[in-house]
Amino acid sequence: MTCVENRQWSRDYLDPAKRSIANALQVFFNDGSTTDRVAVEYPLGHRRRRREGVPLLEAKFRTTLARRFPPKQQQAIISLCGDPRRLEATPVNEFVDLFVA
Repeated sequence: MTCVENRQWSRDYLDPAKRSIANALQVFFNDGSTTDRVAVEYPLGHRRRRREGVPLLEAKFRTTLARRFPPKQQQAIISLCGDPRRLEATPVNEFVDLFVA
C-alpha cells in the first residue's frame, strides 16, 4: 500500500471555508490491471453533505436498535431522540436506562 499526499487537499483541509476531507483510492493488481481512481472531496458525514448523511445515520441507528431491543423499547428511544427539547430535559440516568436490555 502506498499513501501519497495531495498538497492541495492538505491546504483545503486547513482552509476554514472548505475543511475538505478529500481522499482518493485506486487499486493496482499484480497482473498490471487497475481499478478506476475514485476521489471524494467531501465524504458522506461532512458538514457540506449533512442533508444527505442524516437520513442514512438515522437508518443505521434504527437498524442497530432493532438488533438489540424489542419494538416497544426501540420506539421509546427513537421517540425521545427525535424530540430535541424532551431529550435535553431528560436526566442522563433516565436516558441511559432506556438502553438497558
